[in-house]
Amino acid sequence: MIHRFGIRHHGPGSARSVVAALDEVQPDVVAVELPADTERALAWVAAADLEPPVALLGHVVGQPHRAAFLPLAEFSPEWQAMRWAAAHQRRVIPIDLSLAHLLAGDEPALLDEQAPVDPLGELAAAAGDADAERWWDDVVEHRGGGLAAFDAVAEAMTAVRAGRDIGWLDARREAAMRQALRAVCTEAPTVAVVCGAWHVPALGEPWPPARQDAALLRGLPKVKVGISWVPWSHRRLAAASGYGAGVVSPGWYAHVFAHPGDHGRARWFVQAARLLRSRGMQASPDHLIAATRAAVSLAALRARPAPGLAEVLDAAEAVMAGSGGIGLIVDQLVVGDAIGSVPADAPQVPLAADINATMRTLRLKPGSGPTVELDLRTASGRGRSVFLHRLRALGVRWGTVAEGRGSSGTFRETWTLSWHPEFAIQVVEAAAAGTTVAAAAAARLTEAVAAATAPADLIACLEDALLADLPGVVEPAVARLADAAAGDPDVNQVMDAVVPLARTLRYGDVRATQVASLRVAFDGLVVRVLAGAVAACRGLDEDHAAAMVERLAAVQGALALIDHPARGLAWPAVLAELAGRSDAHGLIAGRATRLLHDADTWVADEVRGSFSRALSVGTAPSRGAAFVEGFLAGSGTVLLHDRALLELIDDWLCGLTADAFQNTVALLRRTFGGFAPAERRQLGELLRRGSLERADAFADDLDPVTATRAMETVRWMLGATPADRS
Repeated sequence: MIHRFGIRHHGPGSARSVVAALDEVQPDVVAVELPADTERALAWVAAADLEPPVALLGHVVGQPHRAAFLPLAEFSPEWQAMRWAAAHQRRVIPIDLSLAHLLAGDEPALLDEQAPVDPLGELAAAAGDADAERWWDDVVEHRGGGLAAFDAVAEAMTAVRAGRDIGWLDARREAAMRQALRAVCTEAPTVAVVCGAWHVPALGEPWPPARQDAALLRGLPKVKVGISWVPWSHRRLAAASGYGAGVVSPGWYAHVFAHPGDHGRARWFVQAARLLRSRGMQASPDHLIAATRAAVSLAALRARPAPGLAEVLDAAEAVMAGSGGIGLIVDQLVVGDAIGSVPADAPQVPLAADINATMRTLRLKPGSGPTVELDLRTASGRGRSVFLHRLRALGVRWGTVAEGRGSSGTFRETWTLSWHPEFAIQVVEAAAAGTTVAAAAAARLTEAVAAATAPADLIACLEDALLADLPGVVEPAVARLADAAAGDPDVNQVMDAVVPLARTLRYGDVRATQVASLRVAFDGLVVRVLAGAVAACRGLDEDHAAAMVERLAAVQGALALIDHPARGLAWPAVLAELAGRSDAHGLIAGRATRLLHDADTWVADEVRGSFSRALSVGTAPSRGAAFVEGFLAGSGTVLLHDRALLELIDDWLCGLTADAFQNTVALLRRTFGGFAPAERRQLGELLRRGSLERADAFADDLDPVTATRAMETVRWMLGATPADRS
């Protein structure tokens, strides 16, 4: 005997009704609407550590991008039916058309292909309700029921399907289901079928002749398919994907399934109140009582058998959350952040198995986060960092290093983690590169090195290889970098590559990586910069000159970072030439002068001499203004400490003609507007007095006791000994 249970995928009421019906029928076999070739994987449903939401992933072997996800949640009727069978030691068989057929062809058939009609819409319209989802909730999900409820669903769907052409795909899927049921009925007296309500009439007797179903299935294209379990999430379930339609409120459905009835709705308002209070919003017991009553009243006014999600949210917004908190409730409770887990020994590609084993060793899991703080001085911190960087090299961007928190120059690394189920596909795609995450990441980076031509791209590959602790990639990358630097005519790209490589050289030991072999490549880049920087700075317009001054400053910082010998003579010689060249833009000449000043390469008189030449009568005012901007951009502190330099700029500015002043005032305003407010205030005070004597940084009524205490604190912070304080 066959019992047909027509359900809505991911319906909590349907899931409860299925369990109740199975308890009543006690079938020998439970048949579910899942592809037939997933049967071996379904054996894992009984495993305690296969925790929904999860999904079956089917992919074409050798073409992993051709894949389908079959998601299942705790409140999915199919999941509950399979768990019931496992608990009662009954066989589970999937009866739908195999993924081997569904994923074949140029355009693989979608498992959630829409029916030729909207059955729920038609039934709802017949009942006078314009909202099909609400109608189904009211008459099925909220009411529950046993076998009689499923009989009513079958009768309703039979009426909707009458005289309809069901379509090519559905015809073959239903033929496959009937063929599977014919086979199982020969050995099992009682079979329960859990399938979408739309298919129930096609599985009711009398069936068409078996030869007719066989003819429909004959000659279908077929491919080899790999099937595995992967973690899923409520957020991903909230969007339609793969098998079955998505649901907009998985978090709410999970709660309703676990806590049905009035008591469950009261518990939901308690969770909402706890969430609001955790974010500093008010939610009292009175709010809970009022919200619960409001939801019930709204349901009565709307003629609904019980408060649904719409009533609960309306009540929460009106009584508890307001417009500011309802979005938080929807995000955290209606959708939710739940992520499932899969047993380590469940079917999966070798690379995925290695990733999962590594995650267990490092005590990471998809739900970790949202941030992880790593101390790179510890074995655990380095191990997690290396693993996350290797995943990034594979294209699986589970983690992102937070900007400003854990750069390569510190012992701390802060990762922001955001796991997405689609990463399972990316792992399958990367599986061809290697069976372990280390081997696959190394292979992917080696391919990237071979394809890269620009020095900056090769530096990025080198950084990735070092952060991921893949020394086998470093040597070929260094060799390619040396060739690219020697043959690249674009000095700008070479200058851009100097900075990240210097950072890698300086801080590589923080992550216990070997970077000595990079020094030769770095020296080669420096030689190219020294030889080509002057020529690269000639004849630039304002935009390109602005970019070049940033490169010059970055190169000087990179040389200082590793204390490169070029800091002593070679690089200052390049800057000195740029400071005096008439064919270099004023921004570049000014910045070159500032860099020489900051490095203590030029004494004050040399800096003033460069200013005098740039601001002389024979120099165009616009070039003089650009020189000033290049020198002072971002900081005016030097003017507060160098009276002669300030006088020089003041004299030049006062000597400008009216036309020249009008032409340069906007540029100068931009320059001085970039100073810190305290710097502008002190400069203004100097000029207001009519004297360029250096203004005191402190008030005249300085308290000597307070100042002494402050100095003692500074000495203590600097680690000065008592003897040093005398």
